[in-house]
Amino acid sequence: MSESALYVVATPIGNLQDMSQRAVEVLNNVDVIAAEDTRHSARLMAHFNINTRLISVHDHNERQRIDQIIDLLASGSSVALISDAGTPLISDPGFVVVRAVREAGYRVTPVPGCAAFVAALSAAGLPSDRFAFEGFPPAKKAARKQYYADLADESRTLVFYESPHRVLESLKDMQAVMGDERQVAIARELTKTFETIHLAPLVELIAWMEADHNQQKGEFVLLVHGKPKPEAGVVDNNSLQVLDVLLEELPVKQAAGLASKITGVKKNLLYKLALERAEN
Repeated sequence: MSESALYVVATPIGNLQDMSQRAVEVLNNVDVIAAEDTRHSARLMAHFNINTRLISVHDHNERQRIDQIIDLLASGSSVALISDAGTPLISDPGFVVVRAVREAGYRVTPVPGCAAFVAALSAAGLPSDRFAFEGFPPAKKAARKQYYADLADESRTLVFYESPHRVLESLKDMQAVMGDERQVAIARELTKTFETIHLAPLVELIAWMEADHNQQKGEFVLLVHGKPKPEAGVVDNNSLQVLDVLLEELPVKQAAGLASKITGVKKNLLYKLALERAEN
């Protein structure tokens, strides 16, 4: 590498054929590879005959590694950052290092490739024009249910990662908050031998998983259909509550216009209702 830089390199999430030629070249040519787990990454390096020196950068030592990495860059060396699988920083370590390197004035260059949630979105059959990646839900049941409750009215497709020993309970908590009929897809073991992508209403999805314990194993992406917005001509209780709050602070016309933007209900309909409510 002619210029010292930090390369953020995506690695396969399962199928090693997804490793890009550019990623192999970068990992071969940098001076040091900062890996989430050096033992895990050593197997990947061996497969591609990469002999670059490895150092560990994980959740417990990331801040301590900053000075070492910046010293390497200051000496003219190049460093690659990789996680165990997929794109670093996406529910993986690396953010602290990347921010510190940028603040120190050194170049950070992405070497793109696999990201499990993008792969899942591309094949799940749920809307992907607008989505929110939320990472891992809380591990504790009460916090997880509240977390899902806070997101229940989100209209965008919601994307989560979940661990195999919690996935079924997590889906049941989601069902308790969002209802039986919310469409959810599980994407399991993506790019691997037992890859599964299954889309169904929550009540059916949970029953399907309970009937086959194998579907509870592996690495999971959960994709949740967003809550549909009310039809333009329909005023639900939530829209009325929004309108009432705005009427407390704004003139009728402004309140109706802003409520229309927030709820998606037609402005003329809300204006008529606002006039009626203002008179009462």
